[in-house]
Amino acid sequence: MTPQGARGAPASGEAGDRARSETCAVSDRIVIACSCEGSMPLDAAAIGKGCGGRLETGDQFCGRELPRVRAALASGIPVTVSCTLKAPLFREVAEELGAEDRVAFVNIRETAGWSAQGAAAGPKMAALLAAAAEAMPAPANVSFESQGVALVYGRDEAAIEAGRRLADHLDVTVLLSRPGEVAVPASGEVPVVKGTVRTAKGHLGAFTLTVDDTALPLPSSRRALAFGPSRDGATSTCDIVVDLTGGTPLFPAHELRSGYLRADPGDPAAVERVLFEASHLVGTFDKPRFVDFRADLCAHSRSRITGCTRCLDVCPTGAIAPAGDHVAIDPHVCAGCGSCASVCPTGAAAYALPPADAQMRRLRTLLAAFRQAGGTAPVLLIHDDAHGTPLIDALARFGDGLPADVLPFPLNEVTQVGPELVAAAFAYGAGAVRLLVRARPKHDVAPLLRNAARLETIVQALGYGAPAGGAVVSLIETDDPDALGEALATGPRGTPAPVPSGFMPDGDVRGVLRFAVSELHHAAPHPVDRVALDAGAPFGGLSFDTASCTLCHACVGACPTGALADDPDRPRLTFAESACVQCGLCAATCPEDVIGLVPQLDFAAWAAPRRVLKEEEPFACIACGKAFGTRSTIERIVSRLRDRHWMFAGPAGEQRIKALMMCDTCRVSHVLTEGFDPHAAEENRPRTSEDYIRARQG
Repeated sequence: MTPQGARGAPASGEAGDRARSETCAVSDRIVIACSCEGSMPLDAAAIGKGCGGRLETGDQFCGRELPRVRAALASGIPVTVSCTLKAPLFREVAEELGAEDRVAFVNIRETAGWSAQGAAAGPKMAALLAAAAEAMPAPANVSFESQGVALVYGRDEAAIEAGRRLADHLDVTVLLSRPGEVAVPASGEVPVVKGTVRTAKGHLGAFTLTVDDTALPLPSSRRALAFGPSRDGATSTCDIVVDLTGGTPLFPAHELRSGYLRADPGDPAAVERVLFEASHLVGTFDKPRFVDFRADLCAHSRSRITGCTRCLDVCPTGAIAPAGDHVAIDPHVCAGCGSCASVCPTGAAAYALPPADAQMRRLRTLLAAFRQAGGTAPVLLIHDDAHGTPLIDALARFGDGLPADVLPFPLNEVTQVGPELVAAAFAYGAGAVRLLVRARPKHDVAPLLRNAARLETIVQALGYGAPAGGAVVSLIETDDPDALGEALATGPRGTPAPVPSGFMPDGDVRGVLRFAVSELHHAAPHPVDRVALDAGAPFGGLSFDTASCTLCHACVGACPTGALADDPDRPRLTFAESACVQCGLCAATCPEDVIGLVPQLDFAAWAAPRRVLKEEEPFACIACGKAFGTRSTIERIVSRLRDRHWMFAGPAGEQRIKALMMCDTCRVSHVLTEGFDPHAAEENRPRTSEDYIRARQG
């Protein structure tokens, strides 16, 4: 890549303190846009139309124009500053003036102005400035407590040396797995034990390991360590595990497990890094609670029948485990990839960094401001800060920068993206959605790929596709800024919504999803009523054999979302397709096997009232006329028993048939009045050979 020089002219048109001001439709916020010493053009007219406040432009707000920032912060109203490089300076000024809770920062230099298309980036700058003003709630934290009890797990002298070096900082024990000839340590300051870890669970401050072949070294060891009798099944607890075995990691996605540090013993630099990190893991540590979980919404199982396992299938760290009718998520083990939230069909697992509705409001503001400032059909680039932001910065500094129609949208993890976000993006007017991930992803991107392919099917069916063809929802898997720029410059642009939606997202994830999908259909260039989807999709209907259904309502009891419901006033089964998550519990529970799953997105069904799957007239009690049961069920039972079973044959049997046709209250009175005696009936029945054989065997 070649160095990127200054682009465009100074915002003021000449050097000095001269500045321009544009008043937006909303004036309860001051928006400060800087040209960074004239290194990028500022289209004040375009920015002013969509920035969301009173626009102030300048060339050097971190230097000679700093008093203007001070005056804005002293005004008592919120302020957005278009610079993150000098944010520490501006925060210091804000703290002096008691305005630290009223200032927001956003980078419009690397993301917009420093670009070969910087002169056309006015609408993008307006969008970024407006979106920065959307407040993001702070997530709750999860705390770890480490007392510094460490286990160094290795095979030879390298582990003993590591333990010796950590002994000044931690309470260390060295565990040697299947050691060969290991030299006897000069000092017994660090305990050394033999053993092999069979199972491991836990996290920083709370590891529990099951160890086999454990044995203590013999004090008489001379040339090499010798060990006494061994035993299996020992339990070891510690706060930190340093794994220098060079073998298979003790945990899945081990690099994401807090407190578990692993290095190849043959790589001295890696060992040094691990020892340095381990020595600092004493005390109390906090991390965000990435996922909020509501057990009452979980569709994992009912009555010991397994339904949805989507989160269990995608969690890379093993943080999710079955816990009865729902699953349980260990927030200490959760690494925050968000895959569980992206595939959870009910919203039971919801990503909290930020919450879905807050994230969607920021997206709504971003796309609405871009449109108000004169932009059309933007490409939404979803990326994370750790990987995507450095790539965007490098592309701006050494390449051509982002195209003017590409709106960067940073998230904590790209793998947290669910269908609601992509659907809303197109409903709000996006022309394409690109998801930027590493060439060698930190988290499994298979769930993200499935979601992207599923949404591509939906938006193509609704007419959002590119006129020249190509995917409008896709992943960009690269660590190369030039490759990122090429993919964004040449990638297809779809057909935007003719009249973009402006719906305000609110509520839980499933509620936001319903809004987004409905608005995606309403805003579509060429709406259709139904889109067939792949198996495993979180949307769909049911195939239903009405004739074979007995209205037992077992499916109603199993349905976790209320998609299937009964009627307290009459025998009826109804279905709301918008609430169905295709968990399969109804089909697995149905005793008549009359239910099948149909993965699809039926927009007409989503907008329609609950559909009646089956309805029957109730059976009226022959004694009091009270409605109970269903006519078909009572008649079926009577037809199967009358004259086919000895208890329901003859005159006495007819009285028993009448009892079946009565409500529970009348049935009790009838039985008492008639004096039914099943034992007497058994005595009067002719005895057969089977009776004598049964008696002898008993």
